[in-house]
Amino acid sequence: MNASRPRVLVQADFDRFAALSRDDNPIHCDPDFARTTHFGATVAHGMFLYALLCAQMQRSHPRPVLPVAQTLMFPRPTYVGDGVAATLGMLDAPGPHQIALDAAIRCVQRGRERFTESSEYVTAHGEARLLVDADAGMLADQPRPVPVPATAGHGADGGEISLYHLSLGQEAAAARTFGAADIDDYVSLTDDENDYYTDPVFARNRGFEGAIVPLPLLAGMFSDLLGTQLPGRGTGWMKQSLRLCSPARLGEPLTAAVRIVRLRADKDLVNLATVVTGGDGRVVVHGEALVLVRNLEDKGIVRAA
Repeated sequence: MNASRPRVLVQADFDRFAALSRDDNPIHCDPDFARTTHFGATVAHGMFLYALLCAQMQRSHPRPVLPVAQTLMFPRPTYVGDGVAATLGMLDAPGPHQIALDAAIRCVQRGRERFTESSEYVTAHGEARLLVDADAGMLADQPRPVPVPATAGHGADGGEISLYHLSLGQEAAAARTFGAADIDDYVSLTDDENDYYTDPVFARNRGFEGAIVPLPLLAGMFSDLLGTQLPGRGTGWMKQSLRLCSPARLGEPLTAAVRIVRLRADKDLVNLATVVTGGDGRVVVHGEALVLVRNLEDKGIVRAA
């Protein structure tokens, strides 16, 4: 198992990722609001934790690697003052030039300056997939996304369930373009100095048009939508699956969209299909999110069976 050195997180880290992703969800950025939730204090963005994992993926491998897919769950929150370490373990390789990893963020003795194994617990875990010395052809060979069908929720009497102000099929979208300054901020915050993001010549030599946008930044577009629009402020990310289908270029107009595909009123959970498309309409990232809406700032109408 390969582990990074523990890093103690501070509120400034959460605020910097909020500015970078545009997700200023109050569970991350507003200590007063966060104290009123079941978290009790501000918690880290899920995609910030994923970025720390990506940094460790790059440091741990002797050859250039490109993160192209992940499934992460967040069984416990990560708080200000937590010391966190990214850990990686090998899984069976999914194919030529690919690496599958057992990936986790572990909290190590929360809020203290020294770290011991006895106080360790997992705050995020899942699987990640990397391409080794990737080129554009390898990305083109990745499996195409399958559209996620709407999944109707029903009560005991067979009627459709609504959850607060939410309903099946609701959608939200946001457009964005990433530039070199965004990459600089990302690298400074996460230490993910992957040459595919930072060195245009390196990226072009491997078949790309230039430096590409990191997958955690693309997924941050979902973080923005989920945490500020749909379901809205106070949303907590429980699980996310992502697949990079096509590289996103710096300066390219991108559109992220989320759509509610399932409501679980008994547990305050919502499933959403997630997709980022490029300026030419191609799919860049595809996946699905599971979020907790217990702490929504504006719950709107009360759920009705």
